[in-house]
Amino acid sequence: MLKKWIFYSSLTLIIAYLSSGFKPSDSQNHNGFQSSNQKEMSYLFPSQEEQDYTNLNVPFTGKFFIGFKEAVAFKESQGKYHKVNSLGYMGKYQFGVETLATIGIHDSVAFLSSPKLQEKAFIALLSKNKWELKDEIEKYSGKIISGVKITESGILAAAHLGGAGSVKRFLNSNGAKKCKDNYGTSVKSYMKAFGGYETHGIIAENNPKVK
Repeated sequence: MLKKWIFYSSLTLIIAYLSSGFKPSDSQNHNGFQSSNQKEMSYLFPSQEEQDYTNLNVPFTGKFFIGFKEAVAFKESQGKYHKVNSLGYMGKYQFGVETLATIGIHDSVAFLSSPKLQEKAFIALLSKNKWELKDEIEKYSGKIISGVKITESGILAAAHLGGAGSVKRFLNSNGAKKCKDNYGTSVKSYMKAFGGYETHGIIAENNPKVK
């Protein structure tokens, strides 16, 4: 009996001694989740930095130019290269025959069947509109007109919708002249929806032609 008492007493003392060597960690417990104050947890994705996406097979659009053109395309045709609407406007960016002629495209069938040609046409029209609206871009960018902050990308998107002339009328009238297309979409709505994108890389050209 004495031997058992000595054994259990010794075991108790050993356990107590070993336990004294451990201290509770400085941690916080919130709703079942523990986080240590010693290390910061970092997450790569989702990220707001473009470089974090360079090795992935997904596009980082954000407010970059690719985001601008894809947003316009989705609004115009849901991004469909072969779409023709009820008024005869064609392709991913919904070009009319007359507009295509101004940038050197006269074969609408070839245009409709070529995604590459459509992308070139979109850039060419942006360059043309940027040239025609360069004074308005300089004069009105950053200002608030009819509740909308005016930006270069908003102006270019609105020009794609209704032409440079409609944009000039809207801006020069301080928003009093409401310009809309045949479906009722307004120049103002495009300026608001597509404002703040990166379009500074578009070179203004007086008479660009698609080759």
